[in-house]
Amino acid sequence: MNENDLDAASRPSCAPAPRPHRLHLLALNPTDSVTEGFLPAAARLGLTVTLLTDQPEAHERARERATEHGGPGPFPALDIVHCDVRDFREVISRIAADPRPQAVFTNSDHLQVQAALAAQYFGLPGKDWRAALRTKNKAELRRALAAAGAAGADGNADGDTVWSAELGTGADPATLAGLDGSFPCVVKPREGVASEDVVLVADADELVQRCHDIRARRPGAALVIEEFLDGELRTLETLGDGRTLHVLGGFRTELSPPPHFIEERLHLLPAPPPQPHTDQVLAQLRALGVGFGVCHTEYVVQGDRARLIEVNYRAIGDQCDLVLAELLGIPLFEHILRTHMGEPLPDDLGARTDGRARMEYVLADRAGRLVSAPPASVTERGGVRLDYRPLREIGEDHPLYRTNRDFLGVLRATGTDQGLIDAAVTEFLAKGRWEIAS
Repeated sequence: MNENDLDAASRPSCAPAPRPHRLHLLALNPTDSVTEGFLPAAARLGLTVTLLTDQPEAHERARERATEHGGPGPFPALDIVHCDVRDFREVISRIAADPRPQAVFTNSDHLQVQAALAAQYFGLPGKDWRAALRTKNKAELRRALAAAGAAGADGNADGDTVWSAELGTGADPATLAGLDGSFPCVVKPREGVASEDVVLVADADELVQRCHDIRARRPGAALVIEEFLDGELRTLETLGDGRTLHVLGGFRTELSPPPHFIEERLHLLPAPPPQPHTDQVLAQLRALGVGFGVCHTEYVVQGDRARLIEVNYRAIGDQCDLVLAELLGIPLFEHILRTHMGEPLPDDLGARTDGRARMEYVLADRAGRLVSAPPASVTERGGVRLDYRPLREIGEDHPLYRTNRDFLGVLRATGTDQGLIDAAVTEFLAKGRWEIAS
């Protein structure tokens, strides 16, 4: 090495430092899944995140609150950028203004198509936008399953097709008066979420009136009317990379009494999820083109048949995904993000199977102001961990929504013995006091 070589070696390199991988994450309102799940996972993966949202101030506050309360872990380098995320053209334009992205992702029901189209535009891994649309549009979901003949495990669509009809955007509900369908039936927004404006109706007159009521809150909204599927409600949680589709687990869901469908509690089903229902659900997901990333599917058990309620092409919410990751003992949120970065999933996730859980949601039973409620707490006793999170602040005044917006708090109970878990939940609820002043 000569003197010039030494001088060159001592000079700082002009080569640019490698850029961190950038994730573009689309979101509407803040959720625990994003704030406590995906953002900390992005940090652990060393990702820089651009969060595109139409509610940037709300996400700033959510991050600040999580940091103040100890949070789930460090946040990534994060830019929160205002964007009309419901418009895929605006999403693509905003992403294109940054250096080339490495991944585009969303956990929002409303933004799956937009994220899928953006990923395809930039040549990145992502969901098939057609599958995202089929699962979001409940009328199209029913049509696709019937056309594919995949409503039953034997491929016989006629044997298990769910009857449904559609009231198109702006169509007069009075046209449903002569509907040739079976009653009782369920009416719901075609692109709705979280059981909002989902209601059981007894006859044609009530159907017309309920549709008018929903339209008063959602002017011009398209509605779906479908067969009422009575039976035990379950979920199936899956994760795929387009090659391998893993079954993560499932929950048994207990609902409020009709005519509304509010989730009151969920129990984690013992692994592996029961057959033949799991295979039937997987067959229907394949018919819809679902198999990339995470998916939350709801179905009803009727004897040996699994009858699909809806497919949510995202992670299960209301903190169930956080509990699932904890009990499985795997980096679930990292796995989900890695699929969107083009990394294959391992053939064996190495998940635990001995965990048990109960999610208990404390519901408001009337409109009014919350005047007393237990504070946040975490306790462990007798092999059971209880984690209570308030979801409404003392002093907040709300109408009665008859949806999960009526949740006052959520109790996450985990362990390995379901009997001990249920006893601990009963004791906690008996001691707690939630008071609403009308």
